[in-house]
Amino acid sequence: MTVRFGEQISVELYGTSHGPCVGVRIDGLPAGRSIDVDKLRAFLERRAPGQNSWSTSRREADAPVFLSGVESIGATGESAEDSRILMTDGNVLEAQIMNTNVRAKDYENVSVVPRPGHADYPAWVKYGRIESGGGPFSARLTAPLCIAGGIFLQWLEDAGISISAHIASIGFIEDIPFDPVAGSAFVIDSEFPVMDLRRGEAMRQLIAETKAAGDSIGGSVECMICGLPPGLGSPLFGSIESRICQALFAVPAVKAVEFGAGTSVSRMKGSQNNDPFRIRSDEEAEEGRQVVTETNNHGGILGGLSSGMPILFRASMKPTPSIAQQQKSVDLETMTETSLTVGGRHDPCIVPRAVPCIEAAAALALGDICLEEGAL
Repeated sequence: MTVRFGEQISVELYGTSHGPCVGVRIDGLPAGRSIDVDKLRAFLERRAPGQNSWSTSRREADAPVFLSGVESIGATGESAEDSRILMTDGNVLEAQIMNTNVRAKDYENVSVVPRPGHADYPAWVKYGRIESGGGPFSARLTAPLCIAGGIFLQWLEDAGISISAHIASIGFIEDIPFDPVAGSAFVIDSEFPVMDLRRGEAMRQLIAETKAAGDSIGGSVECMICGLPPGLGSPLFGSIESRICQALFAVPAVKAVEFGAGTSVSRMKGSQNNDPFRIRSDEEAEEGRQVVTETNNHGGILGGLSSGMPILFRASMKPTPSIAQQQKSVDLETMTETSLTVGGRHDPCIVPRAVPCIEAAAALALGDICLEEGAL
């Protein structure tokens, strides 16, 4: 099964959690664009499982192997995957990640018993089976998503557009937010990416306590995009929000997205929500006088178009549905009520590993828009 995204480009994700591999195909990429493999691998390592106490114990190297669409330059070996720098050749780019630590036996007791919170039941109705580990509905598919997004992150950075995210909250514990006006976003080089280390420690403690109770906990990720010029995007169905959201909901745990002031605008008056325009002085701006807003409740997007202000959004993520506690379900073969305990290896909180996935999804959407409009 494959899933597709894109207008100017066509991105297909394929594979399953417990199949031989997961992968991505990208059609429509321009030729002659470089890919720094070291940077891409470092980005993928931020998402990779089994690296700390707050993620699943499943360990995967998540090393991408490029099958087509690139040529090797600056090679350290004879094959594309051994090269430090690759160059797109204009053909369909395909890359795979092998699944090397699969334990399908962990899911034998749920082959006909849907796990609460998972896609098992509607998948049974649609496809007639429940695949081990969730199959194509698994967060394992965010690995090839990060390959595609990681490539676009490099190209956007070369164009002066930066995308960075951090853990905004775990449960009721909140991190310091990005500055929505100054655009104080930056890549947090940490396996637990927060702005305030003390709040991060409290979050880790909460995750540990939740894990010890056989449960899981949700949270949110805040993402900021800086350097996007004004006027990109389209109204209505082609809005920047629409296209970012389409990519974001490829991250399975995402349940809600809000831009700028988000849901709080429902409690505001127009005089409070509107962002007054002003001219940024020559001293403030790097490229002369520019139109900016004093506040950024609109989150950098007006009428579906970029305003030139930082784009700011938050993605709310549900708790990992696979928990060690006993839960009620049904046996779909006998149509009787039953209970189950989910085995296997799971994240007590998916949010820390989801941070690069959110960056990747945003990069994929913006890369598609920028290529379409000649801005990349």
